[in-house]
Amino acid sequence: QVHLVESGGGLVQPGGSLRLSCAASGIILRIYNMGWYRQASGKQRELVATITSAGSTNYADSVAGRFTISRDNGKNTVHLQMNSLKPEDTAVYYCNLSTGTRDFWGQGTQVTVSS
Repeated sequence: QVHLVESGGGLVQPGGSLRLSCAASGIILRIYNMGWYRQASGKQRELVATITSAGSTNYADSVAGRFTISRDNGKNTVHLQMNSLKPEDTAVYYCNLSTGTRDFWGQGTQVTVSS
């Protein structure tokens, strides 16, 4: 059974940094494309960043240059380094794994950017 577990969220001041992690069990992450999504209160879930099995990355315009997605295949984990955080980055962040025929999601981790 596949499980994705996010961690690393919390409360941070504007301009601060957080590093989110997504640990997988029951599946080998390195052969799949992975993504981070976020959903702010009252808004639709949106794509933040993706990383392919080959390591190619893509970012939403709103986070490009501030966020970095990476994968640690040895630990079966994907990370999202978030720098220069803004209040508008406040949301629940979700990890996604796509096999092409199925999507798996974690339970989400709350990120709150506030002074």
